[in-house]
Amino acid sequence: MLGRDPERELASFVLPEAGQLAETGDRWRPFVLLDADGVEIEPVAAFFAELLACDKSAATIRSYGMDLLRWWRFLWGWGIAWDRAVRSDARDFSR
Repeated sequence: MLGRDPERELASFVLPEAGQLAETGDRWRPFVLLDADGVEIEPVAAFFAELLACDKSAATIRSYGMDLLRWWRFLWGWGIAWDRAVRSDARDFSR
């Protein structure tokens, strides 16, 4: 089909073990998402701050954090900057 994104070879893709979701022990900032160099990922920090402002629990932030870690690892594995991800990237991540 014309205009269709080329399919990625997902069968052999290995999710990199880069980055981590780190528990801080800080009630007002219970978790941070770190990249492979140990640097906090600012867009995720802003999202976590919004969750806290909406009175979400640390467990909720951890849950979202684990999902976001998988998403960031997927992007890193394909060499995609987070602000350049497109719908087909989300589709392939879900697959």
